[in-house]
Amino acid sequence: MKRGKRYAEAAKTVDRAIQYDTADAIALVKKNASAKFDETVEAHIRTGCDGRHADQQIRGAVVLPHGTGKTVRILVFAKGPKADEAQAAGADYVGAEELIPKIQNEGWLDFDVVVATPDMMGVVGRLGRVLGPKGLMPNPKAGTVTMDVTKAINDIKAGKIEYRLDKTNIIHVPVGKASFTEEQLADNFQTLMDAILKAKPSTLKGAYLKSVTLTSTMGPGVKLNVAKLVN
Repeated sequence: MKRGKRYAEAAKTVDRAIQYDTADAIALVKKNASAKFDETVEAHIRTGCDGRHADQQIRGAVVLPHGTGKTVRILVFAKGPKADEAQAAGADYVGAEELIPKIQNEGWLDFDVVVATPDMMGVVGRLGRVLGPKGLMPNPKAGTVTMDVTKAINDIKAGKIEYRLDKTNIIHVPVGKASFTEEQLADNFQTLMDAILKAKPSTLKGAYLKSVTLTSTMGPGVKLNVAKLVN
């Protein structure tokens, strides 16, 4: 993969032989986020889990104290009073069966998170092929299948993010924007790591966290000292 000149210059500032402390890593990632837009700061966490086993699946959600810096568009599947509640709570889109053809046939995907009341999951299930691969399927573990739509919407707007293992057993999550202060990024990252450490499967043998890397959208990755994160 060919990288640009700016990336090459930034990569020189990162010592690949070193595992950095969190504060140093955040400072370096911020310094190297030199694109013309406000880059997202991401954490990539390689685990020792085997996601093929149900008891080693990691999936959950956490509210970052300083949010993600991104405006999130929320679609809620609900009917009657719950639909009214979702509208009042600030959902961007609210609907039921009538949204199925719009999403399935017209390819409408102008939303970032989908919330559904439990009674609507039969309807939402019909969209599994579209929403599933994009990670948009509502899930009780992530708090997106719930009767308390107001809380779900408020949490998401406040900076709730979902974390889950991908096919290679890595968790990829945003922890803020490059414009955040180092303290804000550190708070968000610590909150995320606390949640992920708590989610460690009890059946796991061997190391839980194999590597943790922080990076910005266009910048090089900075590896963290895993031993210090676990203690």
